Amino acid sequence: MSLWKVDPTHSEVSFKVKHLVVSTVTGHFDKFEATIEADKKDFSDAKIQFEAEINSINTKSDQRDAHLKSPDFFDAAKYPKMSFVSKSAKPVSDYELRVVGDLTMRGVTKEIALDVIYNGAVAGFGGIQVAGFEIRTKLNRFDFGLQWNALTEVGGVAVGNEVKIEILAEFNRVQEAAKAA
Repeated sequence: MSLWKVDPTHSEVSFKVKHLVVSTVTGHFDKFEATIEADKKDFSDAKIQFEAEINSINTKSDQRDAHLKSPDFFDAAKYPKMSFVSKSAKPVSDYELRVVGDLTMRGVTKEIALDVIYNGAVAGFGGIQVAGFEIRTKLNRFDFGLQWNALTEVGGVAVGNEVKIEILAEFNRVQEAAKAA
């Protein structure tokens, strides 16, 4: 098995959610870790683990970030991390994968599917193998207990239910693990 570790300086974990129905707010998690274990060059046998620190949420608004960290949303004091552990990776094409796994947020674990584009692997600086991925999914925040909302004066909602997640990730190959006999 080859072990790959995310390079956070060349990666981002972002989300988008509707605000007042007509605009979109984007946020990021600034602190995260991820690993991939895979034998196959196309990563179709990948075992993926991901974790983000909720307190690293960044939406360019300190007030909004504090609200998102509060019990109204993520409840970072009680649930400091969000995690994903894959169960399967199935090829969709030569460069696309459908990865299914368990996402845990705010103490709730649900199975989700990720649409993954594998951009390939190259030798990077120092000869280290580097692989690039674009990962997308949508989820309903209510499924994970992030249920706060407010109505506007005209009856519209302040925050949409659907959250779009996009991860642009660069992974570095860190070691060759011993193969099972």
